[in-house]
Amino acid sequence: MDGTLVDTEPYWIATEFELAERYGGTWSEAHALELVGNDLLVSGRYIKEHMGIDLEPAEIVEQLLDGVVTKVEKSVPWRPGALELLTDLRAAEVPCALVTMSYRRFVDPVLARLPEGTFEVIVTGDAVTHGKPHPEPYLEAAALLEVDPAACLAIEDSNTGVRSAEAAGCTVLVVPNHVPVLPGERRVFADTLAGLDAAGLADIAASRTQRTEG
Repeated sequence: MDGTLVDTEPYWIATEFELAERYGGTWSEAHALELVGNDLLVSGRYIKEHMGIDLEPAEIVEQLLDGVVTKVEKSVPWRPGALELLTDLRAAEVPCALVTMSYRRFVDPVLARLPEGTFEVIVTGDAVTHGKPHPEPYLEAAALLEVDPAACLAIEDSNTGVRSAEAAGCTVLVVPNHVPVLPGERRVFADTLAGLDAAGLADIAASRTQRTEG
């Protein structure tokens, strides 16, 4: 979700700097970008170490969520083409899962702006034992959709997310946003979601399968 459907990374980064100021820590843009796509508790541990504040990782996560939820309730910054693609997938009756390391209380304000049934399955960071880059989130989503992960096309914007989807066996459409993503065997790249529809995603999945089989 973050960075792929909605460009909330600036919200997270701003909230991290607010946290550093509140507790007398130090932070940088470089540190912030290290957290893109991460499991939130992993990020909390990283912040505790590198920001130098006397809070436990779980408390850091909750304070970050407080700040980011407040921002997203005021405005949801959709990525170009995201709403149009979701609308077309729903019209084409393509089953979709949202796989995000954000917690459910942050996801809900975003889902509230979408038509009911946009996602059949929602897997959040507080619902899995192992977050991205572990394959568990995508394996769980595929299992709930009752499909083979190899038949799934994941859409990701970060190295952490791509590694998770790849490890689960998915083909990955990579739409980089705030961080660069390296090429890989299961990775197909696009500059934007704008102009993509259900048929276009099917073509991407099919072309990748043909290259692998060839």
